[in-house]
Amino acid sequence: MIKRYLITDPSFYTSNPAEVVQKLLHVKAQYQPDYICLRDKVTSDYTSIAKAVANAGIQDNRTKLYLHTDFELAHDLGCDGVHLPSNALHVTQKAKALGLEVIASTHTLTEIEEAQKRGADAITFSPIFATPNKGKPLGLEKLKEINDKIHIKCFALGGIINKEQVDACEKVGVYGFASIRFFLD
Repeated sequence: MIKRYLITDPSFYTSNPAEVVQKLLHVKAQYQPDYICLRDKVTSDYTSIAKAVANAGIQDNRTKLYLHTDFELAHDLGCDGVHLPSNALHVTQKAKALGLEVIASTHTLTEIEEAQKRGADAITFSPIFATPNKGKPLGLEKLKEINDKIHIKCFALGGIINKEQVDACEKVGVYGFASIRFFLD
């Protein structure tokens, strides 16, 4: 069965630690994601949100918790891993040396090859479907072409908002799908 990767966004989860935890616990119970990435690029106090989420029992033997970009904080809080943007692949080895799993954001075969070379455990490849402010979607054909060429776990990402799209990604043969909006009520 295809793996589910929930990525948070402050426009849906807020930047209030207590509210983020409450919403994540609700969404986790409803959708049972295999992975959760705490992503908030707007707050000036990401550490407080990360601490609240890490201490809330969201991470367990069913759900892995990743922080976005800050691998040192992920390590300090006992998270499973870190999700690195494509411009931060150079810190992959530092994160791995701390015992963290690494998922890297990628948009091209060159970025995927770089992530593999540096030892990432998985990649997101995006955008697959139309998604706000993310450019022209790459589509399922490109996803299949890329997935058939690579030797790393691939999460389809971008515009995945319904079960039909998840099923289409699963047919392509990817390891999983990642989404913000799929996991919303």
